[in-house]
Amino acid sequence: MVKLYGRTLTRRDIAAHAGTLSQFAGVRLMTLGDGLENGIRMFEFRTGTGFRFTVLIDRAMDVGDCELCGMAIGWNSPAGFRSPGISTIDAENGLGWLRSFSGLLATCGLDHALAPVEESAEHFNYPFRKTVPHPIHGRVGTVPARLTGYGERWEGDECVLWCEGVVQQATVFGENLHLIRRIEAKVGESSFSLHDRVINRGFYRTPHMLLYHFNVGYPVLAEGSRYLAPIGDVMWAGHHADYRKQGIGYRIQAAPQHPFREQVWEHDMVADTDGIVPVALVNDALGLGVMLESRKAEMPCYLQWQNLQAGMYCMGLEPSTHHVYGKTFANERGEMIWLEHDEAREYVTRFSALDGAGEIAAAEKRIAKIKNQPTDEYPAPSGKFPKLR
Repeated sequence: MVKLYGRTLTRRDIAAHAGTLSQFAGVRLMTLGDGLENGIRMFEFRTGTGFRFTVLIDRAMDVGDCELCGMAIGWNSPAGFRSPGISTIDAENGLGWLRSFSGLLATCGLDHALAPVEESAEHFNYPFRKTVPHPIHGRVGTVPARLTGYGERWEGDECVLWCEGVVQQATVFGENLHLIRRIEAKVGESSFSLHDRVINRGFYRTPHMLLYHFNVGYPVLAEGSRYLAPIGDVMWAGHHADYRKQGIGYRIQAAPQHPFREQVWEHDMVADTDGIVPVALVNDALGLGVMLESRKAEMPCYLQWQNLQAGMYCMGLEPSTHHVYGKTFANERGEMIWLEHDEAREYVTRFSALDGAGEIAAAEKRIAKIKNQPTDEYPAPSGKFPKLR
């Protein structure tokens, strides 16, 4: 059954009330046509609850806009949804990625995530390529997808909206990694699920890293908004040397600041009995929030990004395959993921809008049942990074 407009409807009921499902829900393919976005193919999903989001096909099938009943959830940065045809990802000493950084979801990988680094390329067995320079958060985010399908699928009286595509990050004498991405959203629900499979189609043994940069903006993020998470340990804070200087801790968020220097934390999250880590950001005054559910076994690390700078106001919820210190740290500790030919890793993540005080309270109760988070806004980082593999 589909719950819509205060009623529980069968597929027959829906057919009787509208000539086509697209009257209130569906997935539509369109192309943007102006400015930096010119030429980007995009899906628009509407689930019938006022939940709407867009999938940027030509930007690794990342999620761009997101809203609930007209209230924004996702983040639009000053950089905008830049077309990959004008991408400068390898420029500016590895920081060119920032000129394409925008949207609710920015996927980071597939062979590198986190800070820029240059590493040995000996595993690619090419004498003229001694090293591989990696830009911040990798290269996959500006690669267009090859579509394999989209549409609506009825399962009895439930309707699932979906899209699927393949994003290929490859070079000669280097990596050949494919991201097979499927996004699904049920009609009558305010959520979507992300199903990713990363596979090495090449014959070189290749490193693999993945980080999901879920970026939540105003009005979910606002003065007084609360970060809710089952934190077992606050392991690291990039600003620890000046911990209280900006007067903003990890839990209660502030209004836009000027000036403001980003604050990044790494938390060791505790999973529930099913291995799920639920993390939320909620605006109690507005009765609006979001929840991100990831799997601890797939994404054992978790970063929190506070970018409260005026004009770029954003909070990042970031499950990751690796710790914040990135590739060099992982290699030193023997924690790098290496994929052989046809070897794959799979990831399942769910993003939901929280509508009203009741849903916010339920989310908070669920998280607290797993683990009570620190009440101190400035918990002392332990510096203890659990072994990943």
